[in-house]
Amino acid sequence: MVFPSNLYSEARQALEKSIIYYNGSPVGTVAACDSQMDALNYNHCFVRDFAVSAMAFLMNGEVEIVRNFLVETLKLQSGDKVMDCFKPGKGLMPASFIIKAFNGKETVKGDFGELAIAKVAPVDSGFWWLIILRAYVRASGDLSLARTVEFQRGIKLILDLCLISRFDMFPTLLVPDGSFMIDRRMGVHGYPLDIQALFYGSLKIAKELLEPEDNYISIIEERLGHLAYHVRKYYWLDYQKLNEIYRYRVEEFGETVINQFNIYPESIPEWLNLWLPDKGGYFIGNLGPGRMDFRFFSQGNLIAIIFDLASPEQSQQIMDLIEQKWDTLIGKMPLKICYPALEGRDWSLVTGYDAKNMPWSYHNGGNWPFLLWLLAAAAQKTNRNELAERAISIAASRLHKDKYPEYYDGLYGRLIGKEARWFQTWTIAGLLAAQDLLTYPKNLDLICFKDDSMVLPCT
Repeated sequence: MVFPSNLYSEARQALEKSIIYYNGSPVGTVAACDSQMDALNYNHCFVRDFAVSAMAFLMNGEVEIVRNFLVETLKLQSGDKVMDCFKPGKGLMPASFIIKAFNGKETVKGDFGELAIAKVAPVDSGFWWLIILRAYVRASGDLSLARTVEFQRGIKLILDLCLISRFDMFPTLLVPDGSFMIDRRMGVHGYPLDIQALFYGSLKIAKELLEPEDNYISIIEERLGHLAYHVRKYYWLDYQKLNEIYRYRVEEFGETVINQFNIYPESIPEWLNLWLPDKGGYFIGNLGPGRMDFRFFSQGNLIAIIFDLASPEQSQQIMDLIEQKWDTLIGKMPLKICYPALEGRDWSLVTGYDAKNMPWSYHNGGNWPFLLWLLAAAAQKTNRNELAERAISIAASRLHKDKYPEYYDGLYGRLIGKEARWFQTWTIAGLLAAQDLLTYPKNLDLICFKDDSMVLPCT
């Protein structure tokens, strides 16, 4: 055990306390069980949050709550084509749901972003739902649920939403700002890495869960190849690539263009040359015409490893980077969501003076312990378990006495987040899932793919 068994048992009990029930059956977990702060929507069950809880439940042999969650959220999926701009598009999964009681009757009410701060639509919810579904199938052996007419239709609706005809001509997915766990204005609109990694994994999951003869399979396989090639080639950054960008020519035209996105070398930030080590690399946070977001986003890079969006060599280099930049990415509480933070004029312009996203806080360079489970999975997949063990030991030494907060603040994550909820469910579940991944290596099968030979980069 990386941390004492009594703390593990305590975390298990805290997770059980977060469970919500619908007509007497467990269907999800609330975002936080903090009675000291206003509930807002922290009493909802969020799809992305429950993905972490689902892993902790499934790794403990608890499948009923995950099955119930999948069934009830599928019923909430928007299934009608609408032209009304105020209604969710066909195929969209809710960001969250809550159980409402009226006249003794319970109902499940979903939120598609219309109630959220800034009314942000949940682009990632459908992807996390697919990840949960596949993990459930792997843990329970119940493929029959995914092959029902209702679930096959639900999978295809998500695919239709992502594979629909678009204005742009990239294999990546175009999304609005604040469309995933970073659900506030942070300059992650366009083609953020996190969404591309989730999109890639979801395509692989859909290919696995759809009927083998389904017409969607060939469409998925083509998109997978193009997406893998695009991200591996154009999002990748190491010192060799940085030197190439530094010497880019601009305003090129034609089929032999080297600087494909017309990136100006002057856009390379000063911090990057000091921070980027000689050994190691990572996928940048975003890419678009005339734009490279050089920030390191932990979740996107770790998911890229887990779902094989990163090549084996790139996966090792990402782990090399994390090891060499341990103080800035792990620090006193794993794991920094992005590095570096936006400061000064950049902060004011990009975030719109968002006081909650002050530099080195919340989404703007805060440390989020729920990411431990992704770090543990990536470490196990790359045979770098020692990194996960070190990180879990750091987290376990603090989370119990700090009451499992949502996030931590500061350059090294020493401070409990200024507005962080206590007993945040995915903080608890992330610690449990990380520990169970290291203790029982077979749990990695819930989220990883053993054979990636059918997904080759296009040339």
